[in-house]
Amino acid sequence: MTPVSDSALETLHSTATEIFAGALAACSIESAFDRRLRFEGHTLHRLIPDGSGAAAIDLNAYKRIFVIALGKAANPMLEVLLDRMKRRQGLRGICCAPSIPKKRNWRFRYFEGGHPLPNEDSFNAARAALALLRKARKDTLVFFLISGGGSAMFDLPIDPAITLDETIAFHQALLGSGAPISEINTLRKHFSAVKGGRLAMAAPEAAKVSLLLPDVPLRTLDALSSGPTSPDHSTVADVCELIARYNLADRFSSSVRAFFERQDLPESPGNKGHRTGFLPRLPWTDAVLAHRVTTAASMHDEDEAFRESVFEILLSSHDLVENARALAQKAGYSAVVDNSCDDWDYAEAARYLLERFHALRRANQRVCLISVGEVTVTLNRTPGAGGRNQQFALACALELQNYPGAHLTVFSAGSDGIDGNTKAAGAIADPTTVARTRAFGFDPEQSLATFNACPLFTALGDSVVTGPTGQNLRDLRLLIADQG
Repeated sequence: MTPVSDSALETLHSTATEIFAGALAACSIESAFDRRLRFEGHTLHRLIPDGSGAAAIDLNAYKRIFVIALGKAANPMLEVLLDRMKRRQGLRGICCAPSIPKKRNWRFRYFEGGHPLPNEDSFNAARAALALLRKARKDTLVFFLISGGGSAMFDLPIDPAITLDETIAFHQALLGSGAPISEINTLRKHFSAVKGGRLAMAAPEAAKVSLLLPDVPLRTLDALSSGPTSPDHSTVADVCELIARYNLADRFSSSVRAFFERQDLPESPGNKGHRTGFLPRLPWTDAVLAHRVTTAASMHDEDEAFRESVFEILLSSHDLVENARALAQKAGYSAVVDNSCDDWDYAEAARYLLERFHALRRANQRVCLISVGEVTVTLNRTPGAGGRNQQFALACALELQNYPGAHLTVFSAGSDGIDGNTKAAGAIADPTTVARTRAFGFDPEQSLATFNACPLFTALGDSVVTGPTGQNLRDLRLLIADQG
């Protein structure tokens, strides 16, 4: 591990890491739950009702309560719900998470789903959830605890002839396509038996409460884990257009290709052709969306599976970025938020944010540019060890070498603690990164071209390693300049 030689740069590395860690720590699932919901006896109260649905739910009105928890934050979300909800009669559930917790509730079946690619437990969890939900009747209340990562972690093809290996190859093709997550998840919704509203459809008579921890743009919440409980606004025509645009057909196995070429490929539940999903695309600000409580009660009469559905956003990337802003300001920096490069190609995002960063620091020597969201990477070869955050950081490092002696740092990391196929969450770059990598015998341009940034940053000691965080509020990028 080779430290940065300039003590001022070392301080900037530490500052960036502390802002990230502090912002993430402030996004407590437990405290977010208590801000949004409260159990009093057997009554669940929604603390910020907006007229879109019942302000209280009487649990005693239901004979059975089912809980389906899926995604990277499934374990902590389930733990908080069970701690607050004292009722145990008729309680059963499924939990599909990155790992099986040491402390388990005997009323639940636990599965260790795969990510970023599905595994056998991904299929088993989906089958178990569907089997449980098919037992639901009008006397059943279902809690869905949904966080990011569920698209891979919890999956089952509509076509039972499609194997796990073929499903893995399907996910690999999507991840390497360069498409933004909302478009990737459009294809996943139409492929899967548990996405695009189909999980909710498995219990059409039951009342449903979906508690959400989004890792997608707030205006496309139906992309969260590919929308297992929300009506889908995408269509079969959209799917065909995306497959053609990204030249995906040749990357699919013959059975997957045949599935998408079916003349009777069904529209997603709740979609009667072109109708929008449960959150319309309105010009709401992130602040409004982050605290929006939504119900599907306004759906058309034919959407029976969604009629008794309530959706509650517990936390979002808005909370992460606002916490980062507060911490940067507390550290004495002029903090500016710019999320406009969300879903851009990593190289375009790097160019844009660096240009904005340099313009800001010309006006103020102590500035922190904050950006939340995800960048995309188009794979044209089998990748090395890396991920979108390390790829972004390395692209920035190649530009920062043009400012020798400047006190500049770029930090990029995933709030889930995982970046691509590595154990790192991301990386930190500065004007000395390229020179230090060459001293170690690395070719940074080659590492960038082969999507192999992780060994380089690991050798420098500039990898961001947190381990799985139990969160998934998208990626956070910090570009920090100090005097000097």
